[in-house]
Amino acid sequence: MVPFILASASPARRQLLQQIGIEPIIQPSHFDESVIQATTPTELVRLLARCKAETVARSYSPPALILGCDSVLVLGGEIHGKPASPEVAIARWQQMRGQTGELLTGHALIDLGQGRTCVEVESTQVVFADISDAEIAAYVASGEPLACAGCFALDGQGGAFVEKIVGTPSNVIGLSLPLLRRMLLSLGYTLGDVQTQKLA
Repeated sequence: MVPFILASASPARRQLLQQIGIEPIIQPSHFDESVIQATTPTELVRLLARCKAETVARSYSPPALILGCDSVLVLGGEIHGKPASPEVAIARWQQMRGQTGELLTGHALIDLGQGRTCVEVESTQVVFADISDAEIAAYVASGEPLACAGCFALDGQGGAFVEKIVGTPSNVIGLSLPLLRRMLLSLGYTLGDVQTQKLA
């Protein structure tokens, strides 16, 4: 069994891993995202995911697998991470409603045993409902959007405001499970090598 470390404090990412039988060691990176400069959203999430994984990897020795992730929503050419305040969240939802955004998640998987790193980005289209100002205000007052890249949680109250997903749903929640499986395979592992709970 290879130890699997999640370089994130995200409960949603942890739950996704638990869903497929992986009980990760939780080790948030506390990486300062403001130091990263990138010219495209794809480059940004790739770099952030890699930096988060590399920061945590320094605290472990082989054998171990470390997964770092970062998500942003791209809407109208603008990159949206977590909103800085309720006011920002309201303004952003007024922009998002009735529109289609692109949710990008960078995934960086470091294999300390082999000294190898796999970095990939998954893109999923999200079609938002044309919700009212009152619905926006009530949703932002719940506090949920303030903790989420893109101002919504598909697996929470925000799921009611998403009309359609084109792509991998788990990617919108925080990490793409099918992509993680492919990344493990590229490093010579199967899901069984990291599953602490075998699925029936």
